[in-house]
Amino acid sequence: MKNLFLNSYICHGIGLSLIAFFLFFLSPISSDNVTNSIIITLLTYLSCSMTLPKITKYLLVERTYYILPVLFSAYGIALLIIVMFRIDYSLSILLKGIILSVVWLYISSRLRRESKRLKLAAIPNFDLKELRVNDRLDISILRTPYKLTNIKDGVVVDLHHNLTANEEKFLADCSINNIHVFHFAAIKENLEGKVQTKHLSENSIGTLLSPPFYTFFKRIWESLLILITLPITLPIMIITAICIKIESSGPAMFIQKRIGQGGKEFSIYKFRSMTVRSPNSESKFATAEQARVTRIGKFIRKVRIDELPQFFNVLKGEMALIGPRPEQNSFVLAFEKEIPFYGYRHMVKPGITGWAQTVQGYTDDTDSTREKLAHDLYYIKHLSFWLDANIVIKTIKTMLTGFGAK
Repeated sequence: MKNLFLNSYICHGIGLSLIAFFLFFLSPISSDNVTNSIIITLLTYLSCSMTLPKITKYLLVERTYYILPVLFSAYGIALLIIVMFRIDYSLSILLKGIILSVVWLYISSRLRRESKRLKLAAIPNFDLKELRVNDRLDISILRTPYKLTNIKDGVVVDLHHNLTANEEKFLADCSINNIHVFHFAAIKENLEGKVQTKHLSENSIGTLLSPPFYTFFKRIWESLLILITLPITLPIMIITAICIKIESSGPAMFIQKRIGQGGKEFSIYKFRSMTVRSPNSESKFATAEQARVTRIGKFIRKVRIDELPQFFNVLKGEMALIGPRPEQNSFVLAFEKEIPFYGYRHMVKPGITGWAQTVQGYTDDTDSTREKLAHDLYYIKHLSFWLDANIVIKTIKTMLTGFGAK
């Protein structure tokens, strides 16, 4: 029985059938409201089952953590469509559909946990300990004589290390037979969510170029999202500005020059979270300025309300919702001297939130900034809608937990 769930089509087919059965059983009275709501529930479940694998392929993350955010996002879009097209619906059926969908997605995720482990056979010409750090990865060592029948999801090997003639022939046979051959560094990159920066040429500089179509699409969906949420965010911004003015003297807004895409300078907008600093004082990391943080400032930093004015930077085209955080020019000049390839993070628009912020948090020295750069380059290299969706979910978690707040 368990083997049936290993096939995603069968597993989600069973899920759709069970949800439809229970919804009809729980709603014996047939009407357009009930029928429409059941169809919407099934379509929403189907969209979630297709979206979850796309979002959770990064860092081989635990899929169960993303079920609720993805499901609620899908239902949010469904409700928006219902309102726009004035579709008759039953709220009770939709609520029952959410509960049934959550239950089945969690059950199926647990039952299929083993099938989602990436099972790789390794030619041991690298340190296997570097990959045996994630329970979503299962690595076995290939022993001679090598056989294609011993391979499940693929072969992992250090392609830049010396290989014997027999090993090279075996890898060629794998490719001919459509068996994936993974470079050890590529697997490590996806496990850690960062690009190694010591030998960037190995990662192919060309892969750091942004996909033109998605860059255009990203600009549209981010701007629309900001405009749609303005009725909610604008009152929050007004209340925040008033609270800042009441607590301490000085402007509610903090405007500072930062470096954006292509190394161009722009003015970033933030709510002031500290007491006013003297004009000629030296720029410092956020961790070195804790004594100046106000009570309101501490709260708005924790839940990221201080970043809301940057929505206007996004609408102006100076920033994106998601991307590497912009730095001050003095920091950029210093880091470019100390950190190789630092300038590559300016290949895309800076963002309000980003991969490095949700994975690593704040940086306060050269070493942590070098680590941050590795995460930023990973984002640029793998830039896509699904990675952005992953970051949005991580950002919501960050806002709720206060991870990385300073």
